[in-house]
Amino acid sequence: MIIDTHVHPALFADICKDKERLNRRCDEMGYHLMSPFPLEVLEKQNAFAGIDRMVLLPLDHSTRCKGEVMITNEEIKTLVDLKPDMLIGFASVDPYRKDALEVLDHAFSELGLRGLKLNPAKQRFYPDDRMMWPIYEKCLEYNRPVTFHAGLSWEPGTLCKYSHPLRFEEVALEFPELRMCLAHFAWPWVQEMAMLMIKYPNVYTDTAMMYMDSAELFMEKVFHQDMGQYWLDHNFQDQVMFGSNAPRFRPVRIKRGLDSLSMRDDTRRKLYGENAMRFLGMEGR
Repeated sequence: MIIDTHVHPALFADICKDKERLNRRCDEMGYHLMSPFPLEVLEKQNAFAGIDRMVLLPLDHSTRCKGEVMITNEEIKTLVDLKPDMLIGFASVDPYRKDALEVLDHAFSELGLRGLKLNPAKQRFYPDDRMMWPIYEKCLEYNRPVTFHAGLSWEPGTLCKYSHPLRFEEVALEFPELRMCLAHFAWPWVQEMAMLMIKYPNVYTDTAMMYMDSAELFMEKVFHQDMGQYWLDHNFQDQVMFGSNAPRFRPVRIKRGLDSLSMRDDTRRKLYGENAMRFLGMEGR
């Protein structure tokens, strides 16, 4: 099974019927060069790439957007209900909301969402700020993982000082049972990301990186130059997951870049699906 662990559903047509709200969402996420598309197109794209399932990542930074949530947990639930065999939904919550814990209780217990997405660069918080501890504890209460944006963000209004990988180390240390993914390989801080994975087995990453030439050349640079050629096979085969960052990048292109890399068969199997199943708490399903 191949699982894309990093998909932004901002342009899925079923949640884009309000044009004014869609325009505000595109303003916030920098999506004006793209248009909404139906889930049937997504199914065809996945079939072409050989992808079986996708994890949908919403965003709530409502305290900076006059109370409006750009992609709500309820919208994620709507999408998952339309394609439950293909889509896996995460929740999001603005950590500055006074009702943040209640939002998570509802998302996990009532909406059935499988994890939490946070973007420190967009939501403007440091992951190791103690105000975040109750949110991490809530995730542990429900056995839900957390996917953090880490490293570069090119969305409008983002500051990378909040998403440097070293700001996540205390979280990994204080919450060893919390499965946490620092997305995008925390690029450009690839070696710092590798350091965290060496020290903390509860820390994962994904391959949803912004390639600037071709996906093949970029993956070669990250996995065979920024890291040693055999680091993935020998050290991180249980902690790296396939992620595309769709719709900014087509999943088939990211997968082709990864397909071009030399790695052991068991490493590739884990990268494309098994690690995600463990991260999501869905082993054996």
